[in-house]
Amino acid sequence: MTTRNTTTDNKSIVQRALTALVATGDVDALAPLLSDDFAHHRPDSTSKTKTEWLAAVRAALVPLAGMRVEILQVLADGDHVVMHSRRRLPGAGPGIAVVDIWRLDDGLIAEAWEIIEPVAQAAANLTWWESADQ
Repeated sequence: MTTRNTTTDNKSIVQRALTALVATGDVDALAPLLSDDFAHHRPDSTSKTKTEWLAAVRAALVPLAGMRVEILQVLADGDHVVMHSRRRLPGAGPGIAVVDIWRLDDGLIAEAWEIIEPVAQAAANLTWWESADQ
């Protein structure tokens, strides 16, 4: 398989997984797309296994019912797919900006990283280093 086909296939797998989750709320539909040794990494250096992450997603979907997801960018290169989205609850404020990075291995999602920034706090985050000086 060429790199171009692998890149396209990987992009399609990630888009299919997230579209199914957002459209149906069916967390179980994600399970077959994740490798058995899947790891979800957080910015605080913690990570979750496949089972832990699926349980966390399932728990989050209850308060997030009706969430709208606007996919702004999906970029893929080889075994990595990057998705930039904006997510909002109905009637809520500006929502959050999210960057997901996915690594695929043999057609399955093997690792994921997620960066979340509340849109309302974006301006303050442009000067994050100033609080370190005080």
